[in-house]
Amino acid sequence: MSGDLYRLAMTVLHPGFEGTSAPDWLRRALGEGLGGVVLFARNAINEPLIRQFRAENPGTVVAIDEEGGTVTRLEVMAGSSFPGNRALGVVDDVELTEQVGRQIGRMLADLDITLNYAPSADVNADPANPVIGVRSFGPDPGLVARHTVAYVNGVQGAGVAACAKHFPGHGDTVTDSHLALPTVHASREVLIERDLPPFRAAIGAGVRSIMSGHLLVPALDPSGPATLSRTVMTELLRGELGFDGMLVTDAIEMRAVAAMYGPGEIAVRALSAGVDAICVGLSTEDSLREIRDAIVAAVREGTLPEERLAEAATRVRALSTWYAGQSALRERAHEDVDEGVGLRAARAALTTTGKAGLDRGPLVVEVNTRHNKAVDPATPTGITAALAALLPNTARVQMDPEGELPVFDDRPVVLVVHDAARHAWVRDTVAKALAIRPDLIVVDTGVPAPPEGAAHIATHGISRVSALAAAEWLLR
Repeated sequence: MSGDLYRLAMTVLHPGFEGTSAPDWLRRALGEGLGGVVLFARNAINEPLIRQFRAENPGTVVAIDEEGGTVTRLEVMAGSSFPGNRALGVVDDVELTEQVGRQIGRMLADLDITLNYAPSADVNADPANPVIGVRSFGPDPGLVARHTVAYVNGVQGAGVAACAKHFPGHGDTVTDSHLALPTVHASREVLIERDLPPFRAAIGAGVRSIMSGHLLVPALDPSGPATLSRTVMTELLRGELGFDGMLVTDAIEMRAVAAMYGPGEIAVRALSAGVDAICVGLSTEDSLREIRDAIVAAVREGTLPEERLAEAATRVRALSTWYAGQSALRERAHEDVDEGVGLRAARAALTTTGKAGLDRGPLVVEVNTRHNKAVDPATPTGITAALAALLPNTARVQMDPEGELPVFDDRPVVLVVHDAARHAWVRDTVAKALAIRPDLIVVDTGVPAPPEGAAHIATHGISRVSALAAAEWLLR
């Protein structure tokens, strides 16, 4: 029984790791029943790496955050080939969203990745939200619900499991849960009408996985984060919404929960609440075994029922079994290549005012190009690179946060901002620049403020294709 208990505990753990090949400790853990592995850009993801996992445990749930737009692990250096959720919501063509989801699913299927931690099903109810923003399809529950379903159908139609996140909804927060515990202050009635419809729709569409959000939602449970709440995870998600797939935590080292408990305690509490898989963004041999041992100890002490742990492990294995059964879909998706769909979506998502007509290399001033902790800092805004490829002598200046504007000469000026609607200091910077150069062009890659300048482009997302679409328009 003891060995079985350790194996059950290993099955529910899904760690990330440092390096570009599977460390020896990770290979050993997979041989001991480790249920999953989470991939990040730092792992330089390729087929040989994933074959290393499969050699030790063919049923490994290999997971990745490949949302498109700002959050990409496979295309972090060049920027995503897909414009991201907000852009898709702006276009509001569910067939297009499904096609994008299918192409993302195809990329993952070709690498033999089991699970995509996407889409974000959050309704971006608060424009000041620092972590969701353009990762959401938009602020309207109906719009988010229909595009969540389309994205799920696209990914899963390519034979890869999708994951709706961050339950019960991270859109109405002003805190990044990577940094602290956000509170959603809405009433239960508002949550039911606004935040839950996309998750309900995803469940209806057969989504294989849902990710919990590290959120305090007092209207549902004032005692602690949703991830650790049986009221939210089991009574609401399982009971009222009827979800029976694999429920996975957001990364447990995020400060929203890590500031409260150690990793082992978080894992035990999450499992007790009804979660099935524990995502550990960065693990070592010692930290993984520490969490495993805490789970085993909790079962032996009676604080975590063995039946609950066994149920969680069964759901992890069920996801792996589902994936194994989708090989025919993956083979069909492999032949269904549509490399242009992301750029078509990015072009359709542009909202523009005025006319640019650039005919020589401009000075591009990047006002604020760092985003949130879910976005790899290496992810480029891409506007400068896209323009430079089309116009020689394009120059770039990156401003320090709230720094001074550069001196303008007679070159055209393109001001690149992100989420002007969210940052008063960015709007002030735009106003100051316009006072000096009324003819300047503003490009907003996030949630835009009302347009100002001789020309204004909102791309509604950060990606290689969004930047290319904007650069094309600037030259028209």
